[in-house]
Amino acid sequence: MTRFTADDDLRDAEFDAADLTGARFRFTDLEGAAFSQSYLPRAVMRGVDLTDADIDGQIGRLKVNGVEVLPLIEAELNRRHPGRELARSQVLAEQRESFEAAQRTWSATLDRVAAMPAGTVDEQVDGEWSVAQTLRHLVFAVDGWVRHGIQGREGAFSPIGLPFSEYDDEAAALGVDVTATPSFHEVRAAYADRVAQVRAQYDSLTQEEFEAPGRRLPPWESDARRLPVWRCLGVIVNEAWEHHRFAERDLDELERRRGAQ
Repeated sequence: MTRFTADDDLRDAEFDAADLTGARFRFTDLEGAAFSQSYLPRAVMRGVDLTDADIDGQIGRLKVNGVEVLPLIEAELNRRHPGRELARSQVLAEQRESFEAAQRTWSATLDRVAAMPAGTVDEQVDGEWSVAQTLRHLVFAVDGWVRHGIQGREGAFSPIGLPFSEYDDEAAALGVDVTATPSFHEVRAAYADRVAQVRAQYDSLTQEEFEAPGRRLPPWESDARRLPVWRCLGVIVNEAWEHHRFAERDLDELERRRGAQ
């Protein structure tokens, strides 16, 4: 195990896709540290200073001062965003309502972006996706889980969809152009089309069909897996909620930075 001590200056260090499984931090100053989509399974922190730290990602079974944090965070996010708690519901009408609630929140966010300075939709914060890129990723998610998976379409993927970064190299085989630079008008049109298709998918289902296994999964999932339709559509609803949270977080930061200038 590599050991860093007070003699090692790691201020402003950046860990990109680093494996910190089982890492231990003792009496470590993490003031202002930012963790975004980082993986720290079984990490242990003792006597650390996390003042103003910003953590964003998977936090299952995380304990802070002996208290498991995830249930508290989930409860607060659900309080802030009514309908979010139904994203993974096995009841068709409930999950459909969560999807519609997510679209209402996105509509408000897009109105907010439209009132901000020109070009805001393409601005990135610390390497995270811009609003335009986020919508392109949601298009890609629908293409994978609904058009390719549930519906079994060939040529299911839009060329302007944006995959998760680990899948960039494989995406070309699906007809996706990761170097594409579509206009925001094109992005919004593609996203609106995919929202309409998800709505149509919900409309076509009975509760029994909602609970039944789907035809297949996205190409990045194991061929051996079978998931019920409610799980597949639930991914889309959850993606809408989570990426909306990221977009709002970054818009807040852009406004903060502009106000500080």
